[in-house]
Amino acid sequence: MSQRWNDLQETIPYRLAPSMAKDHPNLPVVKEEGCYYYGVDGKQYLDFTSGIAVTNVGHRHPKIVEAIKKEADSFTHGPIGVIQYESILSLANELADVMPGDLDCFFFGNSGTEAIEGALKLARHVTKRPNVVSFTGCFHGRTLGSMSVSTSKAKYKAYQPAQNNVLQLPYYQSGDSEELAIQKLDEASQTMFAHQTLPEEVACFIIEPVLGEGGYIVPPAAWLKRIREICDEHGILLIFDEVQTGFGRTGEWFAAQAFDVTPDIMAVAKGIASGLPLSATVANHKLMQQWPLGSHATTFGGNPIACAAARATLQIIKEEKLLDNVKEVGTYAANEVRSLQDEFRCIGSVRHLGMMIGIEIVDPDTGKKDGERAAKILDLALEEGVLFYFCGNEGEVLRMIPPLTVSKEQIDEGLTKLRQALNRLNR
Repeated sequence: MSQRWNDLQETIPYRLAPSMAKDHPNLPVVKEEGCYYYGVDGKQYLDFTSGIAVTNVGHRHPKIVEAIKKEADSFTHGPIGVIQYESILSLANELADVMPGDLDCFFFGNSGTEAIEGALKLARHVTKRPNVVSFTGCFHGRTLGSMSVSTSKAKYKAYQPAQNNVLQLPYYQSGDSEELAIQKLDEASQTMFAHQTLPEEVACFIIEPVLGEGGYIVPPAAWLKRIREICDEHGILLIFDEVQTGFGRTGEWFAAQAFDVTPDIMAVAKGIASGLPLSATVANHKLMQQWPLGSHATTFGGNPIACAAARATLQIIKEEKLLDNVKEVGTYAANEVRSLQDEFRCIGSVRHLGMMIGIEIVDPDTGKKDGERAAKILDLALEEGVLFYFCGNEGEVLRMIPPLTVSKEQIDEGLTKLRQALNRLNR
């Protein structure tokens, strides 16, 4: 590592907040490209994190870089409404073509938490109802409104008074049969409506269709469809948080299409613009028209360069048939991970949808989830040259989320390195 990097890293405790700079794995890098990071140490690292499910078309795809440069020749900032510009209008039209159901109108922001805040505000504004129902284990963001509906980890809310009027229902429990899951959902919702809130006071249900930060849990489609039915029975709006599941990650454009359940409002971000800050609160235009001027606004949302990158992202996913690649290579990857279960008793359940793979790490003797062991595996895998990320309430799940461009050969490369890490741990 160069002396300059050593000097720069010494400034971290004084210049960067620990809440920002102390995440795993703190790898110093000089370049990113495709499915790889290139370290200050001269080593190549296979990236199975996609910048935390952001660079779905790979790092620095040439068409993304070209789109950014071209747009910067004309615009760097565009306060939409004050001015209008082609990239945001074209993006809205192109996004409408891939959205589930009749969702065709967009409020563009900068981040996932902004999209969630917008979704909650829109639901309350339209329904004139105060209460929101979220699901235990879901993560929706770190600003006050989104944090109030997040329950993946209690520490995320430390010393922060949550907004009132938020209630929780239990998320699908991994391993439950479809029938049992629906029975539990019905019983819990009936109890909530009987003892905590009348249904006519509930503006919306908000849920991650696949539990992300909470552990990569994939519920049955019938369970999500039952949630849709409950909302319809009581005039409650359904919000899908597709910040992590969007833009091909599940093998469809969105998880809503993978499960055949269309929400009333969606929040999207992460993979939308291949690393540039962009998000959207999405609804049908008839619903969105009830949100008049001044009820919500943004200075930076829908930045023209970010919109150009988003348009290029959509084009790449289509041209390179990445949805097909996700289905084929994602299934291959999940099966290869499952083949490790017989060899390594610390691997519990393997959860999978598209290119979202959760590898649960457990104590081999007790079967209980083991976040400490998972952290050691992450560190050893990094030493071998592959990055995974963690999730789950105790950090016990290895999150495997490579770019959608990943090949079977790269999957083999990464899992060979994971096997080496697991062998080292056993020794």
